[in-house]
Amino acid sequence: MALTKLDIRTRQPFAGGKVFGDAGRYEQIDGIAHFAVDPSHPDNTVIADIGLAPRNGDGLVEFSSDFRIIKPVDNDHGNGRLLLDVLNRGKELALKNLNSSPDGPPDADPHPGNGFLMRQGYSLVWCGWQHDVPDPPGLFRCNVPNAYKADGSPVSGKIVVSFQPLAHSDTQFLSDRDHRPYPTNHLESWDSVLTVQEHEDAPEAVIKRERWAFARLVDGRRVPDAAHVTLDGGFEAGKVYRVVYETSHAPVIGLGLLATRDIVAWLRHGKTDAAATANPLAGALGRAYAYGRSQSGRFLRQMLHLGLNRDEDGRIVFEGMLPNVAGGKMGEFNVRFGQPSSLSNRSVNNLPPFLDLEPGGEQGVLAEVNRRDVAPKVIYTNTSSEYWGSHGALAHVTADGKEDAALPDNVRSWLFCGTQHAPANLPISDTNPDSGARGTQALNYVDYRPLMRAALVHLDHWVTHNEQPPAHGYPRYADNTIVEAGELAEFFRALPGVEFPEHHKVMRRLDFGPDRAVPTVIPPGVGDAYPSLVSAVDADGNEVGGILLPAIAVPLATYTGWNVRHADIGGPGQVLSPGGTVVGGAIPFAVTRAERVASGDPRPSIEERYASRDEYLARVREYAETLVQQGCLLDEDVEVVAGQGGEVYDAIVGVREAVAADD
Repeated sequence: MALTKLDIRTRQPFAGGKVFGDAGRYEQIDGIAHFAVDPSHPDNTVIADIGLAPRNGDGLVEFSSDFRIIKPVDNDHGNGRLLLDVLNRGKELALKNLNSSPDGPPDADPHPGNGFLMRQGYSLVWCGWQHDVPDPPGLFRCNVPNAYKADGSPVSGKIVVSFQPLAHSDTQFLSDRDHRPYPTNHLESWDSVLTVQEHEDAPEAVIKRERWAFARLVDGRRVPDAAHVTLDGGFEAGKVYRVVYETSHAPVIGLGLLATRDIVAWLRHGKTDAAATANPLAGALGRAYAYGRSQSGRFLRQMLHLGLNRDEDGRIVFEGMLPNVAGGKMGEFNVRFGQPSSLSNRSVNNLPPFLDLEPGGEQGVLAEVNRRDVAPKVIYTNTSSEYWGSHGALAHVTADGKEDAALPDNVRSWLFCGTQHAPANLPISDTNPDSGARGTQALNYVDYRPLMRAALVHLDHWVTHNEQPPAHGYPRYADNTIVEAGELAEFFRALPGVEFPEHHKVMRRLDFGPDRAVPTVIPPGVGDAYPSLVSAVDADGNEVGGILLPAIAVPLATYTGWNVRHADIGGPGQVLSPGGTVVGGAIPFAVTRAERVASGDPRPSIEERYASRDEYLARVREYAETLVQQGCLLDEDVEVVAGQGGEVYDAIVGVREAVAADD
C-alpha cells in the first residue's frame, strides 16, 4: 500500500483520561506518516507534476505528513467509523466545529469541548496535506518534493501573489497568512510587475518599477529579500495589490491529496508488516467519513473532482463527506506554484465546474467518482457568506444564473440562513480581535454548530441505513427565494445607520490556458462575471431560502452574511472579507418602540415582539423542538440554542433593562 510506515512519536491519554459515555476513554497518537506512490498508477497521474518528482530506487515518489489519531482506548467500544478532519491551513477544526471546543493557543492540547464526537464513538484522524504551512507548534504539514526537469534543473515559471492590507504597511511578505512563500528568482528583475486596484474588481494600475523592490525595510533601509516586497510610501489599507514575478520553487503540492486518501485507506485495510508500525485501528473500521470546513471543504470537492475517492487497490475510501462552507469552489490544491490558502478572485479556485453534475452527467465535480463507481453520500452545508461571496448559488443554478439545476440523488445541500462563514458567538463587537478586521455593523454572532452535529448524524444514518436526510434547503427559483444581491440594496439602505456594499464580491470567467493544473496564461485572462445570487429576505431583512435557526426564526436582530469595511481599515464600500473570506453582520432591533420611532427603523422593536425574556425563550424552545421534528437539530441541542438565545437577549436588552430599573 502507498502508506509505507506510520512513525508513532507519542501516545497518551486524551483529555486527561476522561470517560466519554459508552465509548469510554480515548487516547491520542501523534507522529509522521510516510508514503511512496507509483507516479504511473492511473489514479495518481492526475497529480500535477508527479511525473517530474524525484523517485526512489523502486521508481516511487516519497513524501511524508504529520498526523494525529484520537480514538477509543478499546477499539471495540467505538462505533466502527472513522472521521477524517481535513486540516485547514494546518489546523484541526472538527473539535471546534462539531464539539464546540473553545479556542486555545496553537500548541495547546486539543480540547474535547462537549465531547459529541467521542460520545458518538468516532475515531478521529488528521493528516497534513498542505506543503506551505508555517513552523509554529500545533500545525500539521505535508512534506513534498520539488519538481525538476529531465536535465535536473528546477521548474520555473510565473506566479501572482495578491494581498489587501487591513492597515498601512511598508513591507509585504510574499505569501498568504505567513505561509511559506515562493521566492523570486531575480531580485532585480524588471519584468516583474506590481499593480494596485481600489477594490478587487476595479481597473488595475501598474506601479512604476523603480518605486518598489524585492526587499524588506530594516531600520528604514531596504534590505534585498526574495520573499518580501516593499513600496515607496507603503501599501495603503483596503487597496488590492498583485505581484507578478518568476520563481523556481515548484513543490508537487497535489501529493497532499494522496496523503489524505492513503492514510485512510491504510487505517481501514492496512496490516502490520516488517516496515510499518502496527495499525492502531486494524479491524476496527467499517465506514469512513470526511469533514472539511472552508478551505478544507473545497479540498474535498477537489478530491472528488479528480476521482480520488478510491485507493490504489480500487476500494472506496470515504462513504460519506460533509463539506462545510465550501460553496461552489475548489482551490489551488493541485496546481503548479499553487497557493492553497489563497482566496484571490484571480485564482484557479474560481474555475468551474461548480455543479456536482452538469446536464447529461458527463461533466461536474462528481463526474469522475461516478465513472469509477466510488461516489460518496455528500451533505453540503453553507452559510450566507458563501452566497455573498458570489459562489454559493453556482453549486445549484445553471451557469447563466437563470434556472435551478438538479442535484444528484447522493447529494443534499443546506443553507444555514443568516449565518456567516466562521461559526460565531458573543460578545457583540464590530471588530475581530484576532485579525483586526472591522465592519460598519456588528459582526454576525449566530452559532450554526448545532446544525452541523445533526448533519453528521444524518450522514451516518444515510450511509449506514439508507435513511434519507431532510430535503434540500437552499434558495431556489422554484419557490421564489433567490434574488440578485443588488436587489436587496433598497431594503438595507432604508435601515438607520446601515451601509450596503457598493462593491460586491464577483466571480469572473478566467483563462489560465488549456491545463488548469499547469497554467500557462499568467496572470489569467479575465472575462464576464458569473451571476451573484443570494437568499431573499423577509420583512425584517432575515433570509428565508434555507434552514432557519431559532436566532433567525425568532429574531432579536437582522443577521446577514455580509458586512462593509469600516473606514478605519480602508476600502470604503467594499464587502468585509479579510483574507478573501466574507464576514457577516448583525443589525439589532431597537429595544423599545420609542427608540424605533425616533430612529425611523421600520422593523418592530423587541418590546413590540416579545412581552418578556421568558416569552422570548419559550418561543425559541418551541421553534427548536420544531427543528428536532424536522431532523435539523438534535434533542441535546435544544437547551444549547435556548441558552444562546438568552445570552443574546441579555446582551441586547439586559443592560438597558438594568439601567432603566436603576432609574
